[in-house]
Amino acid sequence: VQLQAFGGGLVQAGGSLRLSCAASGSDFSGTAMGWYRQAPGKQRELVAAISSGGSTKYAESVKGRFTISRDNAKNTVYLQMNSLELEDTAVYYCRKYYGGSYSGLLIGSWGQGTLVTVSS
Repeated sequence: VQLQAFGGGLVQAGGSLRLSCAASGSDFSGTAMGWYRQAPGKQRELVAAISSGGSTKYAESVKGRFTISRDNAKNTVYLQMNSLELEDTAVYYCRKYYGGSYSGLLIGSWGQGTLVTVSS
């Protein structure tokens, strides 16, 4: 399973972007989804995750600024990013979990991701 993230781009610090990721398959509503990112020279990290029931989890660095949501009718997960900071510059990836909980294993591979560049 390889998912494609969309919506990245160049934005000034303090600005906003919304990323989206569409998943195939009829099991989307029962599957947890997550957004990850990898900044230059850094390890990949979890940014936000959402369970099949709508519970969410965020990295401390993005709490209060980013919001993860899902539209099961469109098999799509979103990441609304507000008050972007220089440190948010990274390639962002979406991933699918095995099952409805984001404490489960990831399914598939990383894909290409979408680049978010925050400028001063």
